[in-house]
Parts: sequence; C-alpha cells; structure tokens
Amino acid sequence: MNTEDKELVALFEGLDTPGVSDAMDKLGLHGQALGIMPLSNYTQVVVGPAFTVKYVPASNPPGTVGDFIDEVAPGDVVVIDNDGRTDCTVWGDIMTQYAGLRGIAGTVIDGVCRDVNKALGDNYPMFSAGRFMRTGKDRVQVESVQSTVAIGSVRVATRDIVVADANGVVIVPRGRAREVAATARKIEEIESRIREQISQGKTLGEARAALGYHKLQTKE
Repeated sequence: MNTEDKELVALFEGLDTPGVSDAMDKLGLHGQALGIMPLSNYTQVVVGPAFTVKYVPASNPPGTVGDFIDEVAPGDVVVIDNDGRTDCTVWGDIMTQYAGLRGIAGTVIDGVCRDVNKALGDNYPMFSAGRFMRTGKDRVQVESVQSTVAIGSVRVATRDIVVADANGVVIVPRGRAREVAATARKIEEIESRIREQISQGKTLGEARAALGYHKLQTKE
C-alpha cells in the first residue's frame, strides 16, 4: 500500500460495518454489498483498498483463473466480480494459502469459494455469496484487473476502501472515505453515550430520545 492507502485505512480503525453503513446512509451513499456474507463469525474488522478482478465466461481456448494474485499488494482486499455465479468457484485453498503468505487482507467474491476448511483453519477473511466445490477452470476466466466491477449490486472502483466483518461488506468510495469515517465516528460516539446512559439506569427510550438515535442514519 502507498502512503495515501495507509492513511485512508487508518481512518477506519476501531469502526465496524454497522457504523460505516449508517454513515453511508447519512451521506446518501450506496455501498452495502447485498448477499455477500462472511465465511465465519470473524472477530476482526478487515479494512483495505480494493484490488478488483472481473471474471467472464471462458473463451476457447480458456484463459487463466488466478494468476492476478501476483499483482496484489500486502494489505489489499481482493474484490472479485464473477457476476454472482454460484455454479463454479473462483477461489480455493492454494489461493488462500498464497494470499496469507503475501499478507493480503482478505477476499470478497460476488460468486462462490471452495476448500473452505483451509480458509477457516487459517482464519483467512473470506466473504462470498456462498460455497461450492466445482472448479471455475475452463468455465470462467479473468477479463480485467483494477477496473470498475460490481459486488452485490454495489459499484467498486479500484482502490475504493473495503470494510468487512462478521456483519458483511461495505464499499466506501475512495474520494468520500474521510467523510464517511468521520461521520461513522460521530455516530459511534452517540451510540456509546446511549449505552452509558442505559447502564446508569435510564430507559432505552429516554436515552434514544435525548441523543437523537432515530435520526443518526437519516440523510441530511
């Protein structure tokens, strides 16, 4: 990652996808990746710039399916658009092992993965539309890398900021990352004050009303 990548990633330290999602709503941005689920109940939050990959149906003869990974930098999140296909995979155990060795932050797939025991055993962060064992070799091929793709109905440009955890995946447009992070922190601060007030005996309704909870995510 370059200096700006590191700066943008650091902005999201201590935040999670619910807070970032609320901030996106507040700012009128769409970034919640519908149908993309975590492989496990991860305790950590994955944050990193998107390395985007676009798959298409295989040509004749078919092209390659995974060589792009040599270009991915440590700390990046691999974001793969396989057009939501669930009949063949684009990620397996060798990719998981190699990504872990290279320090890649995680993988997001609009499609399916396989060899999930390797990812689970290595605690490698994986987010996808499901799991299936059939190979993508000879069925799909890489069309482009570092181009704009779609993940769960969300547009993802190369180097957008990916935030992913046990709740799912949010894509933050790179040019709005500072604004989104600042808004998420304000929301988290108010929610923290609500938690403090109910621990001191206030009812939830009283605390929410006092701190404007129901308007936290409302677009201004």
